[in-house]
Amino acid sequence: MKLLQIRRYLLVLLVLCNGLFALSQSETLDYSTYKISKDDRVDSAYIRMLKPYKDSLSKQMDKVIGFAVNTMYKKQPESALGNLLADCVKLMAEKKYKKKVDVGMVNFGGIRSYISKGDVTVGKVFELMPFDNLLIVQQLKGDTLQLLLNRIAEKGGWPIAGVTMEIKGKIAQNVMIGGKALDSTAYYTVANSDYIANGGDDCNMLRGVPQLNVGYIIREAIIDYLKMFTEQGNPIDAKTEKRITYAN
Repeated sequence: MKLLQIRRYLLVLLVLCNGLFALSQSETLDYSTYKISKDDRVDSAYIRMLKPYKDSLSKQMDKVIGFAVNTMYKKQPESALGNLLADCVKLMAEKKYKKKVDVGMVNFGGIRSYISKGDVTVGKVFELMPFDNLLIVQQLKGDTLQLLLNRIAEKGGWPIAGVTMEIKGKIAQNVMIGGKALDSTAYYTVANSDYIANGGDDCNMLRGVPQLNVGYIIREAIIDYLKMFTEQGNPIDAKTEKRITYAN
């Protein structure tokens, strides 16, 4: 079952629960031979109507898509989990948009859970990234990218891929893109979420910059990325690589 179907099931569950709540506020049914209390009626309706959706949804959420060799938590300025997700954004954007991506990034606050050692399920990815943020691509001039990296430095560091930098005085310094010093006049292809690209998390410098958007949800990208490890016969793993450090 595709993730679109899962989201539809979640929507159906929400609608049905709302409807059943309204039903529960009505009066008790009074028949000539028996009475059905509103609580009994609602409980029975709830079980009958939601069980097929609940069973199907649980089955999909419990689907194992890979095996993690270590427990990975988010941490600033850098973490194995953050690197895993940033690498995912960069690589999956390249595959989806069929172009070279210079920088991939994930906002730190958007990561809402962790990956435990052992089997990784679809449900765990939903916990990790519960929002329907879209994976988009922008062309950023070097000076605009510097402002974005300064914001990331100010916030203590976000997961990034394709970039190394130092944080000093809440400013990004010694920025290297693909092994070369950032050029303020050059243009770079950056993969990000639509939330950040639209100015979220104080990233106002990105507002108004054109976006490429094919409706690919970052959570779907993560699931596809983690499946690639399994398809290649590898466990899910990532390490810190001094992508972001504090200057002495």
